[in-house]
Amino acid sequence: MARAARQVADVLDAGCPSRVLLDRVADKWTALIIHVLADGRRRFSELERQIGGISQKMLTQTLRELERDGLVERTVYPVVPPHVDYRLTPLGRSLREPLEALCDWAERHMPEIQASRARSGPRRR
Repeated sequence: MARAARQVADVLDAGCPSRVLLDRVADKWTALIIHVLADGRRRFSELERQIGGISQKMLTQTLRELERDGLVERTVYPVVPPHVDYRLTPLGRSLREPLEALCDWAERHMPEIQASRARSGPRRR
């Protein structure tokens, strides 16, 4: 019986599913959630407090998509009131290093970016 050919992922191909994955991991909220969860389990309210500017709706939506993609695990404890926390899966932990490098780069180079923006003047639309 012939084996099906393994599809090679190509993020430059508009029809490749890896584009959706790249969009997910390149999202700022994903990067920040993974950055916080890299330190261990967090409850929803802890994530919301630690990630400045994220709305409840966006946090909920991003956590659901990360869970669906197998990057985050949601644990519900059978207590009253309900206790839910989130942690990185092994796959999610594999994103720690590249996303932490990106966050570090952004923090380190922000003064240069701000100076460049100031020299360029107002943003054009």
